[in-house]
Amino acid sequence: MKNIDSAFRYIRLFTAVVVLSSITFSCLCLYWSLKTIGRQRDRVYVLGNGQAFLASSSSRQENLPAEARDHILRFHELFFTLDPDESAIRETTAKALYLADRSAKKVYDNLSERDFYSQLISANVNQSIRMDSVKVDFSNYPYSFLYFGKQLIVRPTSQTTRNLVSKGMLREISRSQNNSHGLIIERWEILENRDLKTEVRN
Repeated sequence: MKNIDSAFRYIRLFTAVVVLSSITFSCLCLYWSLKTIGRQRDRVYVLGNGQAFLASSSSRQENLPAEARDHILRFHELFFTLDPDESAIRETTAKALYLADRSAKKVYDNLSERDFYSQLISANVNQSIRMDSVKVDFSNYPYSFLYFGKQLIVRPTSQTTRNLVSKGMLREISRSQNNSHGLIIERWEILENRDLKTEVRN
């Protein structure tokens, strides 16, 4: 009987140790899993050109200066990069107009009324733009900006470089497929657009 009692106590002790070990191990696994999931939530992988890039999440205010500058750059590239193709012009200007309010549409309408786009197509002219700098004032909302860039206008016989300065305001809106930065340009106007030099093409 003593042997049976001893064996029962040993079995009970062994079972208690196994159960406590299992519970401890399960709790540690659960803690480790939750910690890993928490770390993974802060990671986003972006696929570009067939490669995965790690992106970390952050608040909008942290990224606002970079997003504002990129939004202004993107708008000017779309609005002023033109090829002598009616459908290409329509497509790029439509994308640009999603990034700005009626002030940009007004400039587009004025250019259309003056047959600017038709003349560009008929004369086989290519137009591109390069940003020199952009200044955004984040001290007051909506944020005011000044854009400085160079336009390159390539004709069959010549190449003209023009200086472009524009200004406007930036207001925050909801992000969308057509406006990934969630910003819109308001009260946009061109302050200067003058020829710097013209070179004869060989």
